[in-house]
Amino acid sequence: MLYLKEANIEDIQKEYLFVRDMPVDENGLTNQWNGISREEFDDALKAMMDSAKGENLPEGYVPETFLFLWNDEKIVGQFRIRHYLCESLREGAGHIGYFIHKSCRGKGYGTEGLRLTLQMAKEIIPEDEVYLRVDKNNPASLYVMLKNGGYIHHEDEAKYYVRIKKENKI
Repeated sequence: MLYLKEANIEDIQKEYLFVRDMPVDENGLTNQWNGISREEFDDALKAMMDSAKGENLPEGYVPETFLFLWNDEKIVGQFRIRHYLCESLREGAGHIGYFIHKSCRGKGYGTEGLRLTLQMAKEIIPEDEVYLRVDKNNPASLYVMLKNGGYIHHEDEAKYYVRIKKENKI
């Protein structure tokens, strides 16, 4: 069964192993904690949980909820909801970013994980539409967004900027 859980202390070991092995940057989702030690992850997890509460944010950052997508007892992905848009997010990464582990791709986890994340996002974000961005060389992720009710709002040379209306099948 697939479900989302916010970053939390109870699952720290599994969260640590997942985050440690996430790439530094894959398709625009960055991970500042790639290769981190277990001891250092305590601070990283605190930063994730603080971010969801809007506490101890770096200058220019907005609150962000870190979610892990679980398939039964295994983490298969990470989703992030930025609570509102500042100018850099409005013209950039948008509200939601996500990563599905390479071994778990092509199995519907991205589509279902985004659907679940959108359900949570509509209660968090104030805007009428959820903003997302995807690299043009990542058609699988674009398909996930479109399958969840997204439409291409605009594009540039490298990226599609997708919007999902909050009243869509979220």
